[in-house]
Amino acid sequence: RLLEIIESQELPVVWFAEGGGGRPGDTDGVGASGLATPSFKSFAQLAGIVPKIAVVSGRCFAGNASFAGLCEILICTQDCNIGMGGPAMIEGGGLGVFAPEDIGPMDVQTANGVVDVLAQDEADATRLAKQALSYFQGRIEQWSAADQRLLRRAVPENRLRVYDVRAVIDTLADAGSFLELRPRFAPGVITGFMRIEGRPMGLIANDPHHLGGAVDCEGADKGSRLFQLADAFDLPVVSLIDTPGFMVGPDSEAQAAVRKTSRLFINAARLGTPMFAVVLRKAYGLGAQAMAGGSTLAPVFCAAWPTGEFGGMGLEGSVRLGYRRELEAETDPEAKQALFDKLLGALYKRGKAINVAASLEIDAVIDPADTRRWIIDGLRSCRPRHAPRRRFVDAW
Repeated sequence: RLLEIIESQELPVVWFAEGGGGRPGDTDGVGASGLATPSFKSFAQLAGIVPKIAVVSGRCFAGNASFAGLCEILICTQDCNIGMGGPAMIEGGGLGVFAPEDIGPMDVQTANGVVDVLAQDEADATRLAKQALSYFQGRIEQWSAADQRLLRRAVPENRLRVYDVRAVIDTLADAGSFLELRPRFAPGVITGFMRIEGRPMGLIANDPHHLGGAVDCEGADKGSRLFQLADAFDLPVVSLIDTPGFMVGPDSEAQAAVRKTSRLFINAARLGTPMFAVVLRKAYGLGAQAMAGGSTLAPVFCAAWPTGEFGGMGLEGSVRLGYRRELEAETDPEAKQALFDKLLGALYKRGKAINVAASLEIDAVIDPADTRRWIIDGLRSCRPRHAPRRRFVDAW
């Protein structure tokens, strides 16, 4: 009955889902199978219509876990165990005897992507649920931000040095406004919600600490769901790009890379809300195109910091492949390295952000300290979305 009211009034939901599931041992029910209950269908069909947040503390199994999994955002406490079958169901199925603490502990469920946000305790989880809900409820008037000049030193001048992209996000976003989703799952892609001048937005970024920022299969899944969330609930998206492209190789292909990476393209291209792309450093290959919505010309704007560099694939690999004969013909090691450096330098010069902007393949090269202003100006220039498409949000 409550779910009927939620649907008719389009009310957001916070579900405290702790519990052991159904009670198959009950004998006082009036039904025969218990499979005709309407609540699972009623809750599932709210996907993409209203934001649903689950808070779980303690043990959560079977039907309770299913309700939690139907929510767009799942927040669990550190002492939580969540799984589709509790100890009794597992033992009853002849699968062994396990303690509740052995089933779906947080070190497992955060790494595999089941849990979006890990809280310290139930009070912290409730606070985080309020924060998560706020992104779906519009702009706030009170905000503050860090000194944006810090962004000028965020990316090292040495293009081979790594840096902390979360520090970039925290500086760019309103103070304390970034809520990261699934931080331990697919660490090469960072997703979450943030605010800029009080306006809620989705965020996707590459993390160069993991695979150099390459988008692997799990990263493509993670990014796809962020785009779905943003599209369903009318949130603009900021995409911070620093990637050598999609992850390749036999191991990646064994994980269904052809389909997984295509998911990222489709969900990005079908995004009905504004996307603002900012290239922090590397923008190579299909992975960079997917991060920008399918093309560097797809977003409302695609700007680059002066450290930006572009190409069809990573520059070093491009030299090794494209000039293999020339490099193999040079027998002296020092001369070979000098030739490699010369060819690499030529490609780097060609793909520098300022040259790519001059070719009209991106919109501008900007002062990193002006990034927030660009995003705000972009938001102000966009036409309001009068009739949001009601797309469902995938549970994964």
